[in-house]
Amino acid sequence: MKKLKIGIIFGGKSAEHEISLKSAANILKAIDKEKYEPILIKIDKGGRWLLGDSADLFEKTNKANPENELVLIPFRDSEHPDESGGRLINLRGDQTKITIDVAFPILHGPYGEDGTIQGLLKLADIPFVGAGVLGSAVGMDKDVMKRLLRDSNIPIAKFIAGLKTEIPTYPEIVKTLGSPFFVKPANLGSSVGISKVREEKDFAPALREAFSYDQKIIIEENIIGREIECSVLGNDDPLASLPGEIIFNQDFYSYETKYLDANATTLEIPAKLSEEIIKKIQTLAIKTFRVLSCAGFGRVDMFLKKNEEILVNEINTIPGFTASSMYPKLWEASGLSYTDLIDRLIQLALERHEQEKKLKTSY
Repeated sequence: MKKLKIGIIFGGKSAEHEISLKSAANILKAIDKEKYEPILIKIDKGGRWLLGDSADLFEKTNKANPENELVLIPFRDSEHPDESGGRLINLRGDQTKITIDVAFPILHGPYGEDGTIQGLLKLADIPFVGAGVLGSAVGMDKDVMKRLLRDSNIPIAKFIAGLKTEIPTYPEIVKTLGSPFFVKPANLGSSVGISKVREEKDFAPALREAFSYDQKIIIEENIIGREIECSVLGNDDPLASLPGEIIFNQDFYSYETKYLDANATTLEIPAKLSEEIIKKIQTLAIKTFRVLSCAGFGRVDMFLKKNEEILVNEINTIPGFTASSMYPKLWEASGLSYTDLIDRLIQLALERHEQEKKLKTSY
């Protein structure tokens, strides 16, 4: 049987670049190489697309041979008109055309999780893993995401969003959200650029930090509750995993707590919850996934308060795939191995692409 060529696209021009390298390395390790031929494509922080092997590409520095710089273009082979039309072209070498059957973008943050690369892959007619353009863009922008969730009667924390010229004063925010509160970039993940503001003197530095990563920020009330995550898998009829809990010994779930201090966090998988609460979390995760037009995979993050009220915090449309990431671990606890999970995601990408090909393009 012919192996499908899977283009694992990672790195990117985001502050989450390093997390993406770890995710891609784990996908490469776990993918079924009897069934798939992985092709590693790194986007460096300058935006170059580079082809290479793991020794070249899984470094923070750009060690890949510049002779392997690539460009993705739409390309239709007249002898095989039914094949997907995307080709990677070697720009500086012999301009060899490299075909991939499915793209697996594991790019976290802007320029990878926000609909930009999804639009490029769609134009190139390449099946790809994960949400489409709309679901990716909505999932990335926390302001738009929370507005859609609120309008769909999905419970969320109170928040304020705006550009630099639209930010209320500290007293106004405290009056609306209480104290302390969080300041975040609207379009970023992995807890990058987040500050917890307890006093007025902390407010201006928190704004500077968040605005250094994005032109729009969100300010959220502080929720006291358990941090619960639930993985979702599917297209039109998605499934939810058992939920897990993140227990940490820091003030909040920061970047350092997530990735730099191995002793700061404990993952309770599955979370110690009643069957009733588990069902509510799973139902809410699937509803969130559907409301935000997601597909393939997503991880829904929630708060569980002492009174058993559940609030949705956000969705990650390209959740982490590192060795310690919650998304694959939750599916393992639900009976789906890391390798089988990757296989299912690839099949979901192909299924969606086949469905889209059947849609009319003329009237």
